[in-house]
Amino acid sequence: MSKIKLDELQLAIMQVLWEKGEATVAEIQDALKDSRDLAITTIGTVLSRLEEKKGAVTHITQGRKYVYKPAISEQETKTSMVGSLVKQLFKGRSVSLVNHLIEKDELDQEELDQLKKMIEKAEEKNRNN
Repeated sequence: MSKIKLDELQLAIMQVLWEKGEATVAEIQDALKDSRDLAITTIGTVLSRLEEKKGAVTHITQGRKYVYKPAISEQETKTSMVGSLVKQLFKGRSVSLVNHLIEKDELDQEELDQLKKMIEKAEEKNRNN
């Protein structure tokens, strides 16, 4: 898999596309209006770059509008971006990332309980292999 790096605005736009499946620039602007006040031209420029430079979206023309669709999945994006983060900041050690989150009180009790269940499930899977 190629490395996927998206900035905050690119990621916000991709999240709209992943949620909707496809959208016009105006629909993306509407979906983001509560969190960002973006011009149509700004969104159009970001989408053009996502398509031409990153291959992250594709579009079809319907009348005078472009309808954009994601060309990369949310899961592959997460995998790539988290992998890059772990490699860059934690020397490739995922356990160092988890340790950082725990030590800095980034996880609430519910998240800690979920993490314990995931660890138990992974341990069970390893025992059965």
